[in-house]
Amino acid sequence: MRRLISSGSPFEATAGYSRAVVQGDWCFVSGTTGYDYATMTMPEGVEAQTRNCLATIGKALEDAGFSFADVVRCHYYVTEAAFADRVFPILGETFGAIRPAATMVVCDLIRPEMLIEIEVTALRRN
Repeated sequence: MRRLISSGSPFEATAGYSRAVVQGDWCFVSGTTGYDYATMTMPEGVEAQTRNCLATIGKALEDAGFSFADVVRCHYYVTEAAFADRVFPILGETFGAIRPAATMVVCDLIRPEMLIEIEVTALRRN
């Protein structure tokens, strides 16, 4: 059974996507930027944006009946290679003991204020 999870972001309806899609024992969380969806503001630093990404992803996982412990794959997109050393400790706080497969890519994101985007895939643990 397919279930759609929303974060309440207006971007979801505009762009036609869900924050997460649950299909069976899998949860696919869309690329998530550092917006604070309560205030629709973007913090300036990559560290604060990373924490916001993880908070939004954590809420989506929880709403879907998953947790960070279920994450098996992460994709990180940053706009500058130098950001890697700044976000690694934050990512380690969340994923250090979980150790999912991961990839980090340096690229442009769709808005200049966006410094990082994170997407994850989770598999329910039985």
